[in-house]
Amino acid sequence: MRPVNRRDLLVVTAGLAVAAWLVVRATYGSLPPLRWWLPVPLALLAVAEALGARTLRARLAAERAARRGATHPREGGDPTPPLVRPVEPMLVARLAVLAQASAFVGAAFAGVWAGVLLHVAPAVSRLEAAAGDTVTAVVGVLCAAALTAAALWLESVCRVPRDPSSSERLHGQEPSP
Repeated sequence: MRPVNRRDLLVVTAGLAVAAWLVVRATYGSLPPLRWWLPVPLALLAVAEALGARTLRARLAAERAARRGATHPREGGDPTPPLVRPVEPMLVARLAVLAQASAFVGAAFAGVWAGVLLHVAPAVSRLEAAAGDTVTAVVGVLCAAALTAAALWLESVCRVPRDPSSSERLHGQEPSP
């Protein structure tokens, strides 16, 4: 599985921004009012993914430390391995797929809300409804960007860290002591 290409996210965002701007420009008068809370589910998803990334990062770090043989002294002073609940590899794989999908969803919604913002922001002085719609579009762009950032962070946490000694062996060099 390859990491999400940032350029692909930018293309999705830019393309949907242009498409949304064209649609909103043509149909703005017949659109229902845009309420400020419409993009809030994106923020909730962003918070959930950020919390998941933080938790997974801590669990993976604890598991790696336990594999390296890290110990902690107990009451008697004799070092014993810490109790670590192992992370299921399929869970990490599923979270990586969720992160990639969420990154594209966030990029798509960022583009849509940016397209709305491109139309309503210049019309604030002319149209009464544009002021409220501008606030909604700004909140939408921020929530979608937060979802994309949280998804990219979760994806980075799911990556297998590179072992410097194994990459040196791959290139025909012996690891330095």
